[in-house]
Amino acid sequence: MAAVSKILDALFGRRTADDTGPLLGRIPDGERVYAIGDIHGRFDLLRQLHADIAADRKGDGQKETVIYLGDYIDRGVDSPQVIDFLLDLATDGDVKRICLLGNHEAMLLGFLDNPQGAGRWLTNGGQTTLHAYGVASPRVPAAPADMETARQALRERLPAAHLNFLQDLKLCHQIGDYYFVHAGVRPGVPLGQQVKEDMIWIRNEFLDAQDDFSKIIVHGHSIRAKVEERPNRIGIDTGAYMSGTLTALVLEGDQRRYLST
Repeated sequence: MAAVSKILDALFGRRTADDTGPLLGRIPDGERVYAIGDIHGRFDLLRQLHADIAADRKGDGQKETVIYLGDYIDRGVDSPQVIDFLLDLATDGDVKRICLLGNHEAMLLGFLDNPQGAGRWLTNGGQTTLHAYGVASPRVPAAPADMETARQALRERLPAAHLNFLQDLKLCHQIGDYYFVHAGVRPGVPLGQQVKEDMIWIRNEFLDAQDDFSKIIVHGHSIRAKVEERPNRIGIDTGAYMSGTLTALVLEGDQRRYLST
């Protein structure tokens, strides 16, 4: 695991909050929030983390919310099982569950709409998802006819419930002083005026910003070997698909802690 952390640090960099001062934020009293980072087809880790969350829940009457930050699919081999699991959890009336849109879900939906522009998806984990649904993946670059064949096959193999799940994903969610989104937000733009492209794709302009966003932004998308805490944001994508570490941020009042696989 230490070797994987070093690789992640080398590939993606790692910032720490050691010299940036404390993060100040709270959620309403009587609530508990679990925010889960990028899953990327690692059903095994999602199931393990949910067992840890179940053990962590105190049965103390707190209003509990679980927020998933997107990128449920691609790269890992069990994307369909991840979505099935999340759909099954939706019937648990004791916990509110919020599923956000990630760029990988957006790319899959884009493939279903226009496969000719989807080469980027296929080379970034989409081929694994096609295989998981029993669809032969075209080689990239692929002939237009091959891309269309793959699209039609995926339309036939993708359960209606999975398509509805993907189409219904939210872009963001706010609780107390926290704003949850997949990738981040555009500096200088009010939260209420953010656009989808930035919310699921933005990277360095957001990561390097020292702006006060008016809320603490909780995000995934940008892999780090460890949770990344900054005065204006918290990044919890710990590269589960390759590191084996899936992370959840736990918020209660003005307290913050983490669970991870």
